[in-house]
Amino acid sequence: NGGTRRSSKAAKPPPRQRRKSSGGAPIRRADVITDPKVVLRKVVLLAEKLKTDTKGRKKLKLADLNIPNVCKEVDEMDGRTLQAHIEKIIVSIVNDILEGKGFSFTMPTRSSSNQLYVPELDRIVLKDKTITREFASVSNSRKVAITTKILQLVYELCMKNIHVTKRDLFYTDVKLFVKQNDSDDVLEDVACMLGCTRSSLQVVASEKGVVVGRVSFEDAGDPIDCTRMGVGGKAIPPYIDRITNIQSDAKFILLVEKDAAFMRLAEDRFYNTYPCIIITAKGQPDVATRLFLKKLKTKLNIPVLGLVDADPYGLKILSVYMSGSKNMSYDSAHLTTPDIKWLGVRPSDLEKYKIPDQCRLQMTEHDIKTGKQLLNEDFIKKNPIWLEELELMVKSKEKAEIQALSNFGFQYLTQVYLPQKLAQGDWV
Repeated sequence: NGGTRRSSKAAKPPPRQRRKSSGGAPIRRADVITDPKVVLRKVVLLAEKLKTDTKGRKKLKLADLNIPNVCKEVDEMDGRTLQAHIEKIIVSIVNDILEGKGFSFTMPTRSSSNQLYVPELDRIVLKDKTITREFASVSNSRKVAITTKILQLVYELCMKNIHVTKRDLFYTDVKLFVKQNDSDDVLEDVACMLGCTRSSLQVVASEKGVVVGRVSFEDAGDPIDCTRMGVGGKAIPPYIDRITNIQSDAKFILLVEKDAAFMRLAEDRFYNTYPCIIITAKGQPDVATRLFLKKLKTKLNIPVLGLVDADPYGLKILSVYMSGSKNMSYDSAHLTTPDIKWLGVRPSDLEKYKIPDQCRLQMTEHDIKTGKQLLNEDFIKKNPIWLEELELMVKSKEKAEIQALSNFGFQYLTQVYLPQKLAQGDWV
């Protein structure tokens, strides 16, 4: 708030607006159908429709749409191909220096103004605006040096055919990189410049996401059974290309925003009662979790249902899985999983499930601002029910976490809320 002085008296929070109660008692376990065959009937119908819709249909690509002023989509590259691309860039730079043109890198800019949402693909793509960073420029010289170092390290990784973490990369030259955010940011630029996926660079983030439930696979040849991974689940490996032989009898994938909800589902063995695969990235989605989800959806062709908090950030997280992030829009073709259904917790659920006042949170000014920004996003506007739900949230100025359901009992999520939602086909 600029130079505004804080009053010595604590400011009183705005009075809570009284809502008209819809009346009635909360939904209880005795009111809910729990027979798995009945509960999953509409999920099975959704899966059948998904298979029918995709059978024999050619996958639409950006190039098929002939949209002007957009970048060509990046490709997955093996080590040798990537080495050849790096060598080509370095030779071009050397020639420029010898000809007196100076030392510079030209690459697509990843700024928000260079992004485009494509409804036909339901994801964000990168437009064709480029930026040139010259070593002779005081403002760009350090980034050019970092870019050169990253290219050198990626070339070395390709030669040795090994992977390293982003943290390993940072510690190769702490004095040059200074902050890991700087080396991470240039790593994205390098992938963009080379025209390859981020995973092709053989630099990965530390393990973050976890999976549990009705799926088995081989990780670099080692068998993994995700029904035997306890409450903590199996860490999603950063080397997605090494995951093979995926087997599953799951009816759907449940994508969960938070670790707390994931642990409740895992401890209650929800996946045994209602055959499913449960995945969480513990908040903001990381690359490995996004790649793993896409790999499962592509292989198994079953519905993905999202369970997130009833706040703007829950919806934002869901949108990153579906439509991609602006930071990595150049790689959206490989990272996005289209047609994820929003199962809950939705703003309308607060009244439907009689979430009490003490379990609801007042939205902050920043929350409201984020919600209003989302209302202007194309991926929200294309879905009338998503738009309606978000408008309800912004208007009521209330939000709630998944854990608000624990007010009715710690197992309410697994024994009442989710079975009721699934049985009713209550997703959008």
